[in-house]
Amino acid sequence: MKKGSSLLGIIVVAIVVLVSQSFYKVDQTQSALVIQLGKPVKTVSEPGLNFKKPFVQKVVYFDKRLLIYDATPSVIITKDKKNLVVDNYARWRITDPLKYFQTMRNETGAQARLDDIIFSNVREELGRRDLIAIVAESRAELMEQVTERTNTKAKEYGIEVIDVRIKRADLPLENERAVFERMRAERQREAKKYRSEGEERALGIRAQADKEKTIIISEAQRKSQVTRGEADAVATRLYATAYNKDPEFFYFLKTMEAYKVSIDEGDTLIVSPDAEFFRYMKKSK
Repeated sequence: MKKGSSLLGIIVVAIVVLVSQSFYKVDQTQSALVIQLGKPVKTVSEPGLNFKKPFVQKVVYFDKRLLIYDATPSVIITKDKKNLVVDNYARWRITDPLKYFQTMRNETGAQARLDDIIFSNVREELGRRDLIAIVAESRAELMEQVTERTNTKAKEYGIEVIDVRIKRADLPLENERAVFERMRAERQREAKKYRSEGEERALGIRAQADKEKTIIISEAQRKSQVTRGEADAVATRLYATAYNKDPEFFYFLKTMEAYKVSIDEGDTLIVSPDAEFFRYMKKSK
């Protein structure tokens, strides 16, 4: 009885092992490659339960999702002979599991191969451009070209490179101070130029204002003199008219005005009794 139970247990275990070795499951995020005696025989891309020959065949799984390649920061020399520390990354995925297995074997091999491909393309493209173009002007266009060239090469290994991007592009520490000093000198030179131009324009504006001021004052003085001349003419005409109507009254009025201007209260005058200037004083007595 015990031998029968043991035999049944062995058979059950054998069946379980046989079943586990005969079937395999492919997830929707995976693709699978069936290997028989070291040679690939079948590629499975659709999710589900599949059959394989037990003990003879084994299954290698590959991720169908986007994968990240993160490079180690490296020094690259630009067209204008500047050292630039570039830190880049890429997104990629496996498109041909068979070719990928034959050329890369695994993700470690893929990362190493991508490192060679991407770095060589980044170094070549950045070496064709000046520092200012890489940092500020044409980075997007540059990385599109790097991505296109990298993807063309990567297809030979059963992978697709979606995009390559630069996370950071910095100057080496020993060059930062020199670049900063040069930038500061350039800004100071530009500031001096702007100040000189501003002072020149200010002098021009002041000269124009002084010119306009002189013209305005001269014109005002001219008009003032003309107005005074016209007023004097009118006054003279009125005086003449008044004089002609009553010369004695006119003379009396002008004499009173002369007294008012010439004699102050408390003044002592010594004059000849015959003086014409005081004839109205005589009459008042």
